[in-house]
Amino acid sequence: MTPAAHPLAPEVRLVSTRDVAWLIGSLLLVIAPHAMRASWWLTLLTLCLFGWRVYFSLNRAPLPSKWLVLGVAMVAMLGVWVEYRTLFGRQPGILLLMLFAGLKLLETRSHRDAAAAAFLGYFLIITNFLYTQTIPTAALMCAAVFAISATLVGLSAPHRAPRANLRTAALLLAHAAPIALALFLLFPRVQGPLWGLPQDAYSGMTGLSETMSPGTLSSLAQSDAIAFRAEFEGEPPAQRLRYWRGPLMWDFDGRTWTIGASSPGKLAPPSGGRGTHRYAVVLEPHNRHWLFALETAASLPEHARMSFDGQIIANRVVRSRLRYELSSVIAPDPEPKEDLGTLRRALRVPPGFNPRTLALAAEWRDASRSDEEVVERAIAFLRQARYLYTLEPPLLGKHSVDEFLFETRAGFCEHYASAFALLMRAAGVPARIVTGYQGGELNMIDRIITVRQSDAHAWTEVFLRNRGWVRIDPTAAAVPRRLEAGLSRAVPETELLALMRPELEWLRGLRDQWEALAHKWNVWVLGYNPERQRDLLGSLGMRHADWRTLTAALFSVLGLMTLALLAWSLRRLKRPDPVQNAWRAFCRKLAAHGVERSPHEGPRDYAARAARALPSARRSILRIGSLYIALRYGAAASAAGVARLRRMIRELRLT
Repeated sequence: MTPAAHPLAPEVRLVSTRDVAWLIGSLLLVIAPHAMRASWWLTLLTLCLFGWRVYFSLNRAPLPSKWLVLGVAMVAMLGVWVEYRTLFGRQPGILLLMLFAGLKLLETRSHRDAAAAAFLGYFLIITNFLYTQTIPTAALMCAAVFAISATLVGLSAPHRAPRANLRTAALLLAHAAPIALALFLLFPRVQGPLWGLPQDAYSGMTGLSETMSPGTLSSLAQSDAIAFRAEFEGEPPAQRLRYWRGPLMWDFDGRTWTIGASSPGKLAPPSGGRGTHRYAVVLEPHNRHWLFALETAASLPEHARMSFDGQIIANRVVRSRLRYELSSVIAPDPEPKEDLGTLRRALRVPPGFNPRTLALAAEWRDASRSDEEVVERAIAFLRQARYLYTLEPPLLGKHSVDEFLFETRAGFCEHYASAFALLMRAAGVPARIVTGYQGGELNMIDRIITVRQSDAHAWTEVFLRNRGWVRIDPTAAAVPRRLEAGLSRAVPETELLALMRPELEWLRGLRDQWEALAHKWNVWVLGYNPERQRDLLGSLGMRHADWRTLTAALFSVLGLMTLALLAWSLRRLKRPDPVQNAWRAFCRKLAAHGVERSPHEGPRDYAARAARALPSARRSILRIGSLYIALRYGAAASAAGVARLRRMIRELRLT
């Protein structure tokens, strides 16, 4: 015999097939982005756990024992450890949570277990934003919040129709939306993320690196990912003038260029030039210190410094989207002074590499009367040799520059820049390589320039007497179409995605509209930092708001919202309820015949007791009680149902 249940113990409500279906559907929305990032076997195992739970529910079979569930959990943890060599960190930790959600379903028997699984789904929603905060991700997670909320409502009211549960969930979220907006706008902001992340959170970021070798930029240029966006005050510069300066390469070992040692410098605002441009940059995270600026920078953003070679460096690693403002001067007056140690560094040539290139440079040096003439000979050589500009350059060996110049004659911008810089150094002309981006696409919707990883570029700077450092783009000399029309028209058609082709104007228009919307999302939602919060509060009259003022304003707004919601709720309570009024009339009619309802007595128990006390009207009393319960606790009461209840109470005859 099983022991009798304690009379005061709460009733354990078992989940139904409908509850399981709603719960699994909600969790699938949450884990869908994670499943696409996980290994195939992890995704398959999680889906099998979900399917296993559906099988148990449809066949009304007993759930697996806790030892079997524990065994599956141990195997899953072992698999994650084998895959990632750790159980901690962003990716393995989140995947374990995804697997545990499936395991939790296997032991979900009661509504309490289902509620715990639903709350785990809420937590998994947050983890999706550790990877991306784009508009599609936010929209999908909002749908997941709505689905999980409707699931919880269904668990609390198992006999309600699904449409009523959806309506209740929508009403709850609508009540929460103004409060969430107030918290977003007024909660005191801190610079950077609210919590730290392990190092593997930034391992997938793409962009320029501290080194450059053959094939580096050509592989990066095949990515359509956005590097940054720039919004100009007034008309932006022409395509051929958009050189976005990034890291500079000084040291060469025969194959790879590196940044090498760097030292701080001072900003010397340039003079003259073709014009000054003021603009704001929204930089995507790239896990490096450097910032990008249109050359030549005439100002520095906040929390940034300048190196000795003119590179703008942030004080902290750019691990989140960053917005900064600066100004630049196009083609300023030359600055002919330079440190002798820097010039000697710009003349270093590694011994034992590229002998044919060194010999050619020596011939130019002997035949030229000045450094300018050496530069002109090199440019003419590249123009006349008919080199091929390609995203798929052939592999190069030890003497990479020799093979490119005299054998393969095919390469990307890093091949041209590396060869030109080595030729200059071998001819006695100081040279260095600048990596960054060239061009950018003007969005005709919001007039913002979008610079992608496919715009990655490398060019050279040579030091000429009485002129200083002068930009020389050997790629533009060999392939002028790269500078004039961009990458999409400079390489063979078979090497680019159709999306990057300029002929598909309708597709480009759709992309412009979407990216204009995404930019506003980045600036006003994801980029809502302390500075933007101060600007917003300043426009509202709170010009020097500190955290105390923000806290007071936040609680004041929340208090007013709470009072408004309370007043709205009380007003709804004061509205006449025809179903409740009819029930009260029924109770008074029974009380007049000696059957008075106790305060603690529910409608089902009261109707049953009245039917026993008044057997002559037993059937009518039970029918009235059942109809009242259906109208009161079921779907929305219809006018016909209320009229029928009133008629039945009016026609009730008690003797």
